[in-house]
Amino acid sequence: MDFLIVTGMSGAGKSRAMDVLEDIGFYCVDNMPPQLIGRIADLSVASGGALNRIAVVTDMRGGNMFYGLYHELDKMKEDGAAYKMLFLDASDDELLRRYKETRRRHPMADTVEGGLAAQIAAERAAMSEAKKRADYVIDTTHLSVSSLRKRLTAIFSAGLSGGMLVTVMSFGFKHGLPSEADLVFDVRCLPNPFYIPALKEHTGLEQPVRDYVMNAPESTMLLGKLKDLLEFLIPLYQKEGKTQLTVAVGCTGGHHRSVTVAGYLYDDLKARGFNARISHRDIEK
Repeated sequence: MDFLIVTGMSGAGKSRAMDVLEDIGFYCVDNMPPQLIGRIADLSVASGGALNRIAVVTDMRGGNMFYGLYHELDKMKEDGAAYKMLFLDASDDELLRRYKETRRRHPMADTVEGGLAAQIAAERAAMSEAKKRADYVIDTTHLSVSSLRKRLTAIFSAGLSGGMLVTVMSFGFKHGLPSEADLVFDVRCLPNPFYIPALKEHTGLEQPVRDYVMNAPESTMLLGKLKDLLEFLIPLYQKEGKTQLTVAVGCTGGHHRSVTVAGYLYDDLKARGFNARISHRDIEK
């Protein structure tokens, strides 16, 4: 049985995530009181396989009932019930923008004074423990709807019982650090194709750019050291029970050097048999 608990910040994309999960075979239940989560898990077991993939959303729309989530999770673990938890997040500025755009009412509007910014801050404080407990954290600040769909499909289409998923992500520092990154590598020290007119408008997905970046001795040396470091670190994270690791590789704009190095790291991880995927956050910006 795959049993997934979805939670996170209001406005971070939980509804869209549930649409994706439903498309890949999950039976989805929205706005579930935490006190009923264990009963849904029991129902899945009793169904004899008819409900073998379930995703439930629980969040601050339930008011004070949400604080019962942690007791319910502890009880499920004591009973031997297997589950995973996904936490969807976004920056405060992005959440403010989305709420102003949709003009929806924040779930903490009745309990927190001081306006939308204060309500988001209060919800973030209330959600901090859930984020710590989550097996998967996805920051949707810079993700389009299609990018979120790809990310969720890559993680959950094969089921929740597989090995740790390693995501190699390229990004541009000028667009901000990816908050979900576990490891961040800065490759702005490498030769920059941006200053080569014939390469400026191309990306690290194309061979001429890759060749230019990797032609320097320092590039091959750095890549080798990064490969060795990941080979050493990933089994240690797996030993600690981590289910998702995000390795972020950054350059200035996220078009050339970071895309190149991320691509080589991804290829190496796949060749070593790791459950890996690749994402280029800023390549279209």
